[in-house]
Amino acid sequence: MAGVLQRIHRANRPAFHSLSPKQARIAYLMGAEILDLPRAPLERVEDLKLPGADGLLSARLYAPSHDKLPVLLYFHGGGFTIGSLETHDSLCRQLALRSGAAVISLDYRLAPEHRFPAAVDDCWAVMRWLAESAESLGLDGSRLAVGGDSAGGTLAAVSALHARDQGLKLALQLLITPGTTAHADTASHKLFANGFLLDAASIDWFFGHYIDFHHRKDWRFAPLLADDHAELAPCFVLLAECDPLVDEGVAYADLLRANGNAVDLELVRGVTHDFIKMGRSIPEALSALERCAQAIKEALNP
Repeated sequence: MAGVLQRIHRANRPAFHSLSPKQARIAYLMGAEILDLPRAPLERVEDLKLPGADGLLSARLYAPSHDKLPVLLYFHGGGFTIGSLETHDSLCRQLALRSGAAVISLDYRLAPEHRFPAAVDDCWAVMRWLAESAESLGLDGSRLAVGGDSAGGTLAAVSALHARDQGLKLALQLLITPGTTAHADTASHKLFANGFLLDAASIDWFFGHYIDFHHRKDWRFAPLLADDHAELAPCFVLLAECDPLVDEGVAYADLLRANGNAVDLELVRGVTHDFIKMGRSIPEALSALERCAQAIKEALNP
């Protein structure tokens, strides 16, 4: 991991917070698959248009077969501001390939063009649509999971809370290095503020584009602050030890478990945020992919 960080530093790429959102999206796209695994071939890969909260949204379906498979609805990371179907294409292919489930990756609306809660509303709208209409894609909407990494992990956690409130039964919430608190003020945010891939200035930049400060305690942004965490979908939480977000990930897993939910927590030592997308460079990414796929497989094929 230290070697990877050294190579990234030597590449001298500008920090996201020094760029405009448009420039940052291009920079993230250009670098997204340098460390990631090559895009695995799958029997079924289709670009879709699905009904979001305010019009049709782009999405991509990945499936290892044309069978009527269960579905993981996946929300990409990128601080609610950057990221796309392309930046997370390899990751979604790996999850589908290794789990045997279909994965649908959603291009929810991004800030600052679409500030909070636009992304949340899009994720909820597509989750509800899949539960009711997955059969139109040849998929099994009665076996549905949500998942995501980083900001996408936040959106997945919030979607699981919403699903509970709406009486929609989810098989799993897959939370990869999620954000769950309001103000980035845990000890790990201070400990890993600089030099560990996701730095404090970039987190401030992401949040500033996405949400007004006085809205940050809204549970749709900070799921740790929701009033009720009981009777939620089973949860698999994957965390990185050297990540500003690690403390809030542990806190969220603990809170879910304390409220009687089934929680499986995997804390990977010696790696940083976004490590799961570094399969060309570190073996921990491969074992993490396998653990996520195992959790999906077990939840969707009880």
